[in-house]
Amino acid sequence: MKILKNFSLLLLFAMVVNLFSCRSIPENAVAVKTFEKEKYLGKWYEIARLDFKFEKDLNNTTAEYSLREDGKIKVVNKGYNTKKEKWSQAIGKAKFVGAENVAMLKVSFFGPFYSGYNVIAIDENYNYALVAGKNKKFLWILARETTIPEDIKQNYLKIAQNIGYNTNDLLWIEHNNQK
Repeated sequence: MKILKNFSLLLLFAMVVNLFSCRSIPENAVAVKTFEKEKYLGKWYEIARLDFKFEKDLNNTTAEYSLREDGKIKVVNKGYNTKKEKWSQAIGKAKFVGAENVAMLKVSFFGPFYSGYNVIAIDENYNYALVAGKNKKFLWILARETTIPEDIKQNYLKIAQNIGYNTNDLLWIEHNNQK
């Protein structure tokens, strides 16, 4: 009986952990619901980000998205490491969490481990995007060119602040060494 009770507690614990770890979008954030995957494909320049260990010391960062044969999206992130003075690249895959017209995806660079990737704002021409990770530690402003108009920048900052992001912590990316 004690083994069954311990197993039940362990199962309950696993279910609770799974419930909370599956969240792939920050509280108060909403993914774009009229998303067009084909328009999003191609090269994006990182304009700003909340820095984290996998992009530490990178400038000139870009992300390129293309379709894979299996229907998932190929992700190629590239940047110049200013400390090591060399280019760095990571290749991953992304898949939609639900319907493909809702910009809520999960991305993986490490086998079966996925993390949230959510387009929470995008202009009608798919030239500028605001992307939230799985929580408020991850945020990116992307553009098809190396700069972004001030009005769009301010709008995206306001959206992020309303969700609860500390936009003062954003790292503004230099694009002075394109390969």
